[in-house]
Amino acid sequence: MNIVYLTTEAVPFAKTGGLADVCGTLPSVVAAAGHRCGIIMPAFQSIHNAGLEIEQTDVTFAIQMRRDKRVTGRLLRSHLPCGTVPVYFVEQPDYFDRPGLYGDVDGDYHDNAERFIFFSRAAIEIMKRFNATVDVVQCNDWQSALVPALLRAGAAEVEAAPGTESLMDESQSSIIEFAPDAAGRAMGPQASESSDHGKTSGTSEPTISSKTPTILSIHNLAYQGGFPSDQFPLTGLSWSRFRSESFEFYGGLNFLKTGVVTADQVCTVSPNYAREIKTPVHGCGLDPILRGLGDRVSGIINGIDTSIWNPETDPNLVQNFTIENWQDGKVANKLALQAEMGLPQDAEVPMLGLVGRLADQKGWDLIVPVIRQHLTQQRPTQWVVLGSGNPEIERELKWLAGQYDHQLAVHIGFSDALAHRIEASSDLFLMPSRYEPCGLNQLYSLRYGTVCVVTATGGLADTIVNTTPATLQSGTATGFHMKAHDVASLDESIGDALRMRYHAPENWKKIVETGMTRDWSWRKSAAQYIDLYARTISLKTYS
Repeated sequence: MNIVYLTTEAVPFAKTGGLADVCGTLPSVVAAAGHRCGIIMPAFQSIHNAGLEIEQTDVTFAIQMRRDKRVTGRLLRSHLPCGTVPVYFVEQPDYFDRPGLYGDVDGDYHDNAERFIFFSRAAIEIMKRFNATVDVVQCNDWQSALVPALLRAGAAEVEAAPGTESLMDESQSSIIEFAPDAAGRAMGPQASESSDHGKTSGTSEPTISSKTPTILSIHNLAYQGGFPSDQFPLTGLSWSRFRSESFEFYGGLNFLKTGVVTADQVCTVSPNYAREIKTPVHGCGLDPILRGLGDRVSGIINGIDTSIWNPETDPNLVQNFTIENWQDGKVANKLALQAEMGLPQDAEVPMLGLVGRLADQKGWDLIVPVIRQHLTQQRPTQWVVLGSGNPEIERELKWLAGQYDHQLAVHIGFSDALAHRIEASSDLFLMPSRYEPCGLNQLYSLRYGTVCVVTATGGLADTIVNTTPATLQSGTATGFHMKAHDVASLDESIGDALRMRYHAPENWKKIVETGMTRDWSWRKSAAQYIDLYARTISLKTYS
């Protein structure tokens, strides 16, 4: 299969969240399984800090965004660190050469609708230049969610709309290549073998069309890309297309909703989240539409890069460990982290770790009161926090750390190396999220022998098996679920976990080692994506 990923984030080029981890890893694993992959994303400022060469190409294009505004762009090229998957960047400095991806300290950029409509239209133009037929397009989140609708509308309508024609410079001969397959063969004819832009030798079929299968991946339904209706003409489509069954949503333009109703398949990042978004509680206003899609909505758990998140080889740790010697390894790393963070060194004191955004969605409205209780009541626990976000939460944590520096250490900001050390050193990792489409930190924790306390929501429910007499007996328990989403339940679950840690060490050992043996690698997740691609192509072919 020939697969194109449209995204605004992919490590190491641009990242604000889990989307970057997915799009920076999944294509490489899919390519290693014998498929040909390519990524298209905006040329943000951050791509030049990735440590990989960014090449200029001779491919340029111009898109008429308004009657009086013709926007030009150029294609840049690099590759994922694996070296086999090409990454193509839409260079347009006025739109993308900015410090932030979507906004700054003052909020979202005012022209985000225009920026990502341009990106979507440019991506379609670029896909016309690939050197073989695109079998499936995977769009990711709202920023590329208009693409299925734009494809369905057809290039003919876009180009015929007065003052909104989209022009690729046909004077250039470059053909854009996918990654080679597992045997090292480039996809389709080489540029020198064909003068027919974007077409496979011997066929006049376009590389992409209204019939091309599309998948929309939703990484967080709460972010939908909603804008006033007056932004719709930027799509280049006639107003007759602005209907409730596609672009229109309560009078406005909603990017994500448009993708949901026009893509051939909708995929989320965990099976449980796929079910949750069909409910009023988690549907963010789109639940009636999602329920109507039936089995066109599916969920696949994100994987983790086990070459990076591996306690046996992790260079960030003072002592590496495996399932055979995890107890010694975690003690050595705990003592080192305590020294690093200015906490009293004590191998026996339970360490509770937290890494991530400081936001109510992540449960910080529960975590801060529980930390305060532990500190003021002088309970024998230590807490290590790494993250940034809500300024009020940041201030509260820094104040508490100043008052109780023997129990709480806080690092505001982000450090990848410190995140690894917290995972390796902690006894417990807390994720009491209000909702969590997938979550990655609980998967890192499992691999590093750190037991999680979580809310039974989204991907947390799919990946952390609650400890009960039955799951202990069956050998499937890997953590603790809160009974309710409140302060008392979080504190109770922490207490349950610590009692087992210190008073039932054999059960604790069983939980830790069960978690460490679970396979959350991208290879497992990629196999499910490959099946989804094949199924989508098949359904499109016979529909």
